[in-house]
Amino acid sequence: MLKEFRGFAFKGNLREIAVGLILALAFSAVVTAFVDGIVMALIAALFGQPSFDDVVWNVGDGVIRIGAFLTALVNFLIVAWVLFMLVRTANRLRRQEPESEAPSEEIVLLREIRDSLARR
Repeated sequence: MLKEFRGFAFKGNLREIAVGLILALAFSAVVTAFVDGIVMALIAALFGQPSFDDVVWNVGDGVIRIGAFLTALVNFLIVAWVLFMLVRTANRLRRQEPESEAPSEEIVLLREIRDSLARR
């Protein structure tokens, strides 16, 4: 059982997921600092309040805190935009990488099979 656990815990994919999670947490802190320090400061300069958190709707005895939702939505949109730009850039860089001259073993095998079937 220990050997099986070790095989699971130290697989390449699990390490990659762990590294991705740690980077995502660090990235979240950067985005939060950007939103709180720059975006919300600009909102404060334009609207007089540093965030949307004070925007509420009073419905009878209840309070709907729409501002907290708007702040979370701004954070989400910024994170989504930055991730979109990162993925887009990575895809462009991947397309620019030169492809190897020699075909892979799978391609060679598939070509042999195709040629063999064509000869029949």
